Amino acid sequence: MPGLQSVPLAKITAGFCILGLIASAGSISTARKQLPVESRYLLAIIALMVFSGIFSPVWKGGALSKTLDFSKCYVAWVITYLIISTFQRLRKILFIQTASVALISIVSMIKGRDVPRLNGVLGGMYSNPNDLAFAIVLALPFCLAFIVSARGGLRKLVWIVAGLAMGAALFLTASRAGFVDLVISGTVCLWHFGIKGKRPLLLISVGLVAVILLATVGGTLKDRLEATQDESNSAEGLGARGSYEERVQLMKDALDAIKKYPILGVGANDFISYGGTTNGQWHEVHMTYLQVAVEGGIPMLIIYLMFFARGFKNMKILLKAPNLSPEMTLFIGALHSSLIGFVVGALFAPEAYQYFPYFAVAYTCVLLKIVQPDQPVTVKQFDTMHHRQLEAYAEYSKPDAVAPVR
Repeated sequence: MPGLQSVPLAKITAGFCILGLIASAGSISTARKQLPVESRYLLAIIALMVFSGIFSPVWKGGALSKTLDFSKCYVAWVITYLIISTFQRLRKILFIQTASVALISIVSMIKGRDVPRLNGVLGGMYSNPNDLAFAIVLALPFCLAFIVSARGGLRKLVWIVAGLAMGAALFLTASRAGFVDLVISGTVCLWHFGIKGKRPLLLISVGLVAVILLATVGGTLKDRLEATQDESNSAEGLGARGSYEERVQLMKDALDAIKKYPILGVGANDFISYGGTTNGQWHEVHMTYLQVAVEGGIPMLIIYLMFFARGFKNMKILLKAPNLSPEMTLFIGALHSSLIGFVVGALFAPEAYQYFPYFAVAYTCVLLKIVQPDQPVTVKQFDTMHHRQLEAYAEYSKPDAVAPVR
């Protein structure tokens, strides 16, 4: 945004976070000791990234710098779990996240109206059209949940416009992986909202909007999809085959690098340099799971898979939880769709260091904490409580004892 380039927004935000933690240190001391196992998995991933950077055979400084940048995700993850204690708070966080992606989509289309595929219109993670499409796909289920749950015509209209903007930006990126991801994630989302939620009109409306967007702003995407099956010597066909062959070769290079460095990998974000110096291909491997294995090692891939498996285990419990409010049911369905969208999209894109999927797992932990606030008492906790009860009874049984205040 113009005028904000010189303002250290990240440092200001971090300062407020630190002040907030200090102010609430007493109230969250117990919760801090009860962090879920997912937080340990994420911390283990970062620890392995540190060791991978230290022993990187390619570029130690670059790997450690990327690790330091990614480690912010853990801080935000823990703060998210500790501070969000009610569904209303979680809804506000999802509101901010979804509205931000909608705003980014609108700004991208305005600034990139003459830029093919919105490539490089914005900086950071949104400079790549595939990454922008991926972020939009993960946020669209929440946008649809806000559309369905919005009260009042004006609010519903605002969210409909936001959803249209996100859909249009997604089609303008012409990301084939993003489109496949959208189809699968959208299908799960419509099953939750339309079929399971008994909203047949929603199914028709979303399908009609998708057809209109594809016909109006999806020309480049349509050409790229058709070029995938084009075996002629046209420019589109040659380009599609060239892209396919390049990605296959990158995957082969990644597998070779995994065989060579199976424990710690080549270092975070260092596969680009590794491929460039060995085979002349300065690109990321377009598959998240291979990206994790080649840059962090096989142990990191195992923990990475365990981390997201926990997220789906939480979802399984949440989807079967009784006595949920209709709004909570909506957002649980949206979160399920977003997670499925990630695991599918990760097959086609290098998204190991994008924050959104990690936050999605944090949201499953938060929802589980809200839905099941009473955790089972351990044997040790039971013995401690029983011992204190016996002491209180003995004290109360003494002559002239004063009844304890409860």
